[in-house]
This record gives sequence, structure tokens and C-alpha cells, in this order.
Amino acid sequence: MNYLTNNTATNNIPIWEKFLLTPKEASAYTNIGINKMDEIINNPMNDFVLHIGTKRLVKRKEFERFLEQSIEI
Repeated sequence: MNYLTNNTATNNIPIWEKFLLTPKEASAYTNIGINKMDEIINNPMNDFVLHIGTKRLVKRKEFERFLEQSIEI
């Protein structure tokens, strides 16, 4: 099985168990619109974003803490 073409193992992990989320997954997980999620992720002050080249991933637990401490986003 070629890992690059058939990555079903990652797709079978429930979103609430993933360590890192794509912006689209984070948006669905939190019920925050994708445009607002992009705005949040693009803020350099937020340390829950992991940059891998041009790819941005959200550290789920840190993002949950950020939301718990936020009054308004």
C-alpha cells in the first residue's frame, strides 16, 4: 500500500482524537466558519498553529484552551 496515495488510516481517526487538525477540520469541529477560522489562524499571536512549509495545521488541544479562555473571537 502506498502511503502517499492511500492514506485511509488518517481518515479513519475521529476528529476529536486527532492531535493536529486542518483548518477545514477545525472549522467543522468548532462550528466556526472557514473564513473566521482563516482569520484566527493567520494571526501570528496565536501559538496553536503549526506551519509545515505552506501548510497550516491547528493543534487541537491548544486551540480548545484558546476557545475556553476567549470571551469573543
